[in-house]
Amino acid sequence: MEIKASDVKALREQTGAGMMECKKALAETNGDPVAAAKILKEKGLAAVEKRAGRATSEGRIFIKITDSKAAICELTCETDFVAKNADFIALGEKLLDTAIEKNYTSITDELSGMLLELATKIRENMSLRRLEVFDVPADAAAASYVHTDGKTGTIVLIKAEPAAAKDNEAVKTFAYDCCLHMAAFTPAYIKRDDVDEAYINEQKEIFAKQVESLDKPDNVKAGIVQGKLNKHLAEICFVDQPFVKDDKVSVSKKMEEIAKTAGAKLSFERVVLYRLGL
Repeated sequence: MEIKASDVKALREQTGAGMMECKKALAETNGDPVAAAKILKEKGLAAVEKRAGRATSEGRIFIKITDSKAAICELTCETDFVAKNADFIALGEKLLDTAIEKNYTSITDELSGMLLELATKIRENMSLRRLEVFDVPADAAAASYVHTDGKTGTIVLIKAEPAAAKDNEAVKTFAYDCCLHMAAFTPAYIKRDDVDEAYINEQKEIFAKQVESLDKPDNVKAGIVQGKLNKHLAEICFVDQPFVKDDKVSVSKKMEEIAKTAGAKLSFERVVLYRLGL
């Protein structure tokens, strides 16, 4: 039977398959668009399976914050071209909308299915690498930042007492500036208590080796080692780093200043940093 160009075009718009593939599928199914779409989908799924082993080193970080929820995910693909594709970006946003709406806290079959649908259409391996959805307490100021290249994203929640202080402009600005700080300095830890004890002991051994040849008493060497350790921890722990907007004070000291300005007690409720591929 004759296959109309309008039918081929409609099937192509529906499935994203090539013109010749759509025409062939319609010919195989005597012009039945539903059956043709099924054939194209099956072929697309088979192609996705073949591409599953390909590296997905490109992609984007997506963030969404509502009055009561915050969500962040890392969506990866094979090429930078696809990472900038409007459909890929729309998918990342839709994944977070769905996760928040349905209160998903981890990757589900539904979310994976949404990803598979676009991967089949675009013909590139994709992965929803990680996802977090968590509550934004009523007494917390929430801020987020995604870098212009989409490869770094961060969320900061600052708890305020009294709760009304979360709406103070200085507090909200500080929360956003902390997001900028996280993206700029990418600290390995939030605070010193988060640092693994084995890592600290390893660093002590390294610093002790560095000072063992010094002609100084053991207690002085021990003090030097501790000083080196303190300096190192200040470099890798968020709250101890020099603040991005005022490097004369640490992040924690700047928070104390902002708390006085707002007439409130402030603390970090949650700090999240996503970097593509890390």
